[in-house]
Amino acid sequence: MADARIFEDLKADHDRHREMLAQLAETKGDSEERRTQFEALRKELQAHAAAEEESLYATMLATPPLRDDARHSVSEHKEIDDFLGELLDTEMSSSNWLKTFEKMRHRYLHHIDEEEEEMFPKAGDILSKSTEKKMADVFEERKPEEYAIAEQDKPGDERD
Repeated sequence: MADARIFEDLKADHDRHREMLAQLAETKGDSEERRTQFEALRKELQAHAAAEEESLYATMLATPPLRDDARHSVSEHKEIDDFLGELLDTEMSSSNWLKTFEKMRHRYLHHIDEEEEEMFPKAGDILSKSTEKKMADVFEERKPEEYAIAEQDKPGDERD
């Protein structure tokens, strides 16, 4: 990998997400702690996914050897977004909330492991140093903007 900053940025987010998921899994019922932690996770995942799609995935979609990987990952982002929406619509004290959370957690951990172990190395081998730098710049600029959008928009909300 030439300029690995984009992959380092994404991995740092993934590590934070793993910790947030573990902490949320320890909460109980419809508590203030669960509500607060879930809302923080929801906004973080939505902002991360949008910024990643606008930086890394947009570039990968325009690069034929990486296109299928990007499409696969975008579809997984949609799946996670659907889980987040379902969790918002489910009573937090119900056993169904915890079951749905565990499904989402499993799928998301699979997704980020797949990115880190397969997709990032492949993209790093194909993309140029200047392209990787541009992707990192876009990601770092877009992430805070996407976080602000996620504060207003729930999963699945139509975006302008």
